[in-house]
Amino acid sequence: MAYATGPLLKFQIWRVFEEYMRVISQRYPDIRIEGENYLPQPIYRHIASFLSVFKLVLIGLIIVGKDPFAFFGMQAPSIWQWGQENKVYACMMVFFLSNMIENQCMSTGAFEITLNDVPVWSKLESGHLPSMQQLVQILDNEMKLNVHMESMPHHRS
Repeated sequence: MAYATGPLLKFQIWRVFEEYMRVISQRYPDIRIEGENYLPQPIYRHIASFLSVFKLVLIGLIIVGKDPFAFFGMQAPSIWQWGQENKVYACMMVFFLSNMIENQCMSTGAFEITLNDVPVWSKLESGHLPSMQQLVQILDNEMKLNVHMESMPHHRS
């Protein structure tokens, strides 16, 4: 596949990226199209990272049978005792529940589109995805504006 050398259109969502990319590539063959993940706020990334490590430690403690509450001089709660009696179920529950929370922390719901690093659409601001017709109209307007700006004579200061 040859890479286009024209303006760079960047998508920050994957689910509909391929559909939009196909239509836009056909209409604007000179546009380079890239997709990337839109990162959540740092606090949510840190929470997700902490949960990922905590999940593995907790699963390890369940498997080994080590009571972390005894280390703090506390009596183990009944859920811990249940987990020791049902290690497979407890490990699966910890794994899936923590993954659910991690995914929620990393999910932004973003659909951000830039053209040459200039924002042209933001789902975070608008609250919805653009229709294909809206996106094509926005790109048509931006491309016409870019051609118009490039054709203007440059003034020297």
